[in-house]
Amino acid sequence: MMINNRMTFENLCLRNEPLANHSSYQIGGEANFFAMPETAEELITLLQGCRTHGLDYFFCGMGSNLLFPDNPRKDTLYISLKRFVYWDITPTKWFISSGTPMSMLSIAGLMYNIPGYEFTYLLPGGLGAGIYMNAKYNHRQISDIIKTVYYVDLEDPSLSVQSIDVSQCKYGYKQSIFQMNPWLILGADMLAVPEQLDPQQANRLLSRWKDKEGMSSLSSFYSYMAEEAKALQSRGIHLPAPMTQIEEYRNGKRHFEYPSCGSVFKNNYDYGVPVGALVDRLELKGKAYGGAMISPFHGNMIINTDHATAEHIKYLMNVIMEGVDKAFGFVPEPEVVVVE
Repeated sequence: MMINNRMTFENLCLRNEPLANHSSYQIGGEANFFAMPETAEELITLLQGCRTHGLDYFFCGMGSNLLFPDNPRKDTLYISLKRFVYWDITPTKWFISSGTPMSMLSIAGLMYNIPGYEFTYLLPGGLGAGIYMNAKYNHRQISDIIKTVYYVDLEDPSLSVQSIDVSQCKYGYKQSIFQMNPWLILGADMLAVPEQLDPQQANRLLSRWKDKEGMSSLSSFYSYMAEEAKALQSRGIHLPAPMTQIEEYRNGKRHFEYPSCGSVFKNNYDYGVPVGALVDRLELKGKAYGGAMISPFHGNMIINTDHATAEHIKYLMNVIMEGVDKAFGFVPEPEVVVVE
C-alpha cells in the first residue's frame, strides 16, 4: 500500500514564508506558517491540524485583492489556494476548482467555443475569490456563468462538502452569501458544458499554469495569459473583440506595470461617479507616500513603486477616503481586503 508522506500537517506547512511572494502587491512579512494545498484531502488535513495545534487560519487565492500585513500574526496559518487547480469534465458537468485563475476561463471559452467568458480575460484572481465577491468587468459578472457552488462550512465539525445553487447565493454588486458566512469555496459547476470534450487538452492547460507555481506577480500573470491567447490565435482561433479591448484598456491604465491590487475601492452607484474619477477631481493622482503612490493613470489604484509597506498603502487609502468624504459626502468602501 502506498503511503502519502506529504499528507501530514507538518509536511504541508512552510515556515517563515514571505507573504510578499504570494500577493500581487508584493507586500507582506514572513508568515510563521504557510501552505499551498493541491487537493481537498490536503486542505482538510491543514484545517484539522490547525485545530490540533491551536492555530488560526487565513485563506487567500492568488493574493490579487488583498493587502498582507508587514508583521503577520505568529499563531496563524496562511493558506493559499493558488495551486488548488483542477477541472472535472463530464458530458453533463464542468466543475472548476477555486484556485483556477478567472482569466483562464476566457482561454477555455475559446478552446471549447463557449461564448460569454470573455469578460474574465486578465481578471487577476482565482475563481474562488471571484465567486466570493462576484467579480465583474463592465456589465458581466461571475454569477452569470456559474451554476452550483461547492463549499465547506468551517464551523461544521465534519468539514463535509456542501453545495448551493447560484440562485441562493444572494449575489449583488460585489456581494454574495459567502461574505456573510464562514464558508470556504472549493469551486463551482459552470453553467455551460463544453460540447467538444477534450480533458487532455484541459489538463495540459492546467499543467502549464501549475508549472509556473501559480504566479502572483501581475507582470508575470499578464505575460502568461497573453501568451496563452497568442497560442490560440496561432492555431487559427480568433480572439474576440471584447478580449482585445480589455487588453488595450488594462495596458492603457498601466494595470500590470507596477504591483497593485487593482481597484482599491468599490464604486458607489448611488452617487453615480466612479471613485477613480472622484480621485481625479481631487487632484490626488500621483500623490506618493513612502514606496506607494496613487496611480497617475487610474485614480482607484494605489501602486507599489518602491518597496512599499502595508502602512504606506493604508496611509494613501485614508487620504482618498477622507478626501472623498469631505468633498463628496461619503466614505468609499474598500474593495481590497486589508489583512490585520
